[in-house]
Amino acid sequence: MRHVYIRGLMGGIWLAAAIVCGVSGNFQTAALYVILSGSFLYSAYATWKKRKDGKGDK
Repeated sequence: MRHVYIRGLMGGIWLAAAIVCGVSGNFQTAALYVILSGSFLYSAYATWKKRKDGKGDK
């Protein structure tokens, strides 16, 4: 379950970096960070959902 938390944390960090880049006006980098954040957060959510439903390995 630790990897879910780590992926969620990494997604949050990428999202914070996207916000900082967006505020500073670097929109190309912000778009990249939003995509990275989305992939990390989606991966964490999908794994968490699978574990919650009892379909994952223990």
